[in-house]
This record gives sequence, structure tokens and C-alpha cells, in this order.
Amino acid sequence: MVVTLVTAALCGLLYVWLSWRVVQVRQSAKVSLGDGGDARLLQRIRAHANFAEYVPICLVLIFVIENSLEVSPPALWAAGLGLVAVRASHAYGMGIEGGNPWRVIGAAGTWIVLGGLSIAALIVAASYAAV
Repeated sequence: MVVTLVTAALCGLLYVWLSWRVVQVRQSAKVSLGDGGDARLLQRIRAHANFAEYVPICLVLIFVIENSLEVSPPALWAAGLGLVAVRASHAYGMGIEGGNPWRVIGAAGTWIVLGGLSIAALIVAASYAAV
């Protein structure tokens, strides 16, 4: 359960940071709801929302896999810490105008982590079905 706890805690801190970045622009732009046509606010809202769209399913998969095994394999640690890294990369890249490698690394990395965790969960499930 330690992998899940550490990953969720780090993701929680990153989510607070993303939330604060939205609030900062909302206050400066005097926009209480929506993006008010402010491109910078829209970027921060989308970085925050994109995090909220992808991270929960990854955390659920890490939790289920970790609690289905007797030990937490290094690959699960890599997935958890990798998730934090690629989500930070994506958030940073969302604050830069136009296409940039940070955003690409963040998006592609998230898909790789999510896909890997999904396959790992299916393998764990198959091992239980075989017993």
C-alpha cells in the first residue's frame, strides 16, 4: 500500500499546485466562473482538468495491483513515480504557448503509464483466474 500512498500524496500536492495556479489567474483576470475568454486562464483550467481526468484511474490501478500482490514490485514504484513526473511535465508544458516537448512528454507518458498499469492489472487478474 506504500506505493499507492506515496503516489497519491505526491499527486495530491501537484493537484493543489495546479488549483492554486488557476486561482491566481482567476483573481488577476477577475473571472469567477469559466475562462472569461482569457487564454492563460483556459490553459490553467485545462491543465488542472486534464490532471483530474487521468490521475484517478491510474491511482485506482496502482492500488488494485499493489493490494493484489504480496510485494510491491519495482515496476509499480516506477509507474507511480513516473506518473507524478509525467503529470508535472504536462502541467508545465500547458503553461507554454504552442506545441512543446514538455506537454508531449506529459501526455504520451501518461498514456504509457495508464496502458502499462491496465495491462499489469489484466495480468494480475488472469493469475487469480488461473488459480
